[in-house]
Amino acid sequence: MKVFAGDIGGTKTLLQIADVAEGHYQVIYEQRFESQRYDDFLPLAQNFLASAPHSAVAAIEDACIAVAGPVASTKAGQHAKVTNLPWQIEARSLAATLHLPRLLLINDFQAIGHAVDALGSEDFVVLQAGKCQPRAPRIIIGAGTGLGVAQMIWQAGRYHIIPSEGGHADFAPADETQMALLRYMQSNLSPCMDVQEPPHVSYDRILCGPGLVQIYKFLQAQTTREAAAYDAAALSAAASTDPVARAALDLFVSIYGAQAGNLALFNLADGGVYVAGGIAPKILPYMQAGGFMRAFCAKGRMAGLMAAMPVSIITNAKVGVMGAVRAAAGL
Repeated sequence: MKVFAGDIGGTKTLLQIADVAEGHYQVIYEQRFESQRYDDFLPLAQNFLASAPHSAVAAIEDACIAVAGPVASTKAGQHAKVTNLPWQIEARSLAATLHLPRLLLINDFQAIGHAVDALGSEDFVVLQAGKCQPRAPRIIIGAGTGLGVAQMIWQAGRYHIIPSEGGHADFAPADETQMALLRYMQSNLSPCMDVQEPPHVSYDRILCGPGLVQIYKFLQAQTTREAAAYDAAALSAAASTDPVARAALDLFVSIYGAQAGNLALFNLADGGVYVAGGIAPKILPYMQAGGFMRAFCAKGRMAGLMAAMPVSIITNAKVGVMGAVRAAAGL
């Protein structure tokens, strides 16, 4: 069967038409879009389908779009708001406008869960081999434009993926430096983004590209040097020569590992902890340097439990759309 699938993120959107047969699929047509260049998802999807081979578009039997944000289901159907974009998506009206027979909306990390068991060994970097327990709970956590989280629970002969907005949980500082970072973030969040007093500092604000930049600015403010105008990618590249940039990456990685460990404790994730998202593969040497796993395992009396959990980074950049294809095909 031919399916239309997409993975919507705050930075990029990847769309595919794929032919699925016996659990495997072949990509017929694919395009990557810069999400922030569009005011809405509809014109982007229309451009994609208009440029795709007509025979492939006409043969589409099902569709699934993975969304970086919560998906709600009501009697009127599914709808979603992309967390870091002004996009509102309503499944029924979108399917009708695009002339699709059906359209399913799922959370983007729910989509990753659908793809985990279809990945090969080349799609992972192991941080901790652990002792994988078959059918035990798994978690997925991933930093990108924001922080995504999902759970995988074995039930009725297969894993069911439970979407989550756990990235928006309160940031819990682990030491004096992180407490100072919390105060810095509270004083620097834009009022238009947070109406509470004090502003809500979530892991989603810190474990993301803009959050890495904020960590750098926080550390730089404690020195006498003028802060460089880095974005997240430039900051990572500068870490080999700029000690403050290196310290920012080390702090980011430590907070990342601690929160991954928190989620693993909540779920007893003896089936595996999967680190997804766009950032981890780009800072792989820092993820492998030891700070992530030290923070992950630093859970006091539960340290031994943590040391037995398998932890891997997913390096396949198309895992989200792969999962959306599999969800559309009912796999």
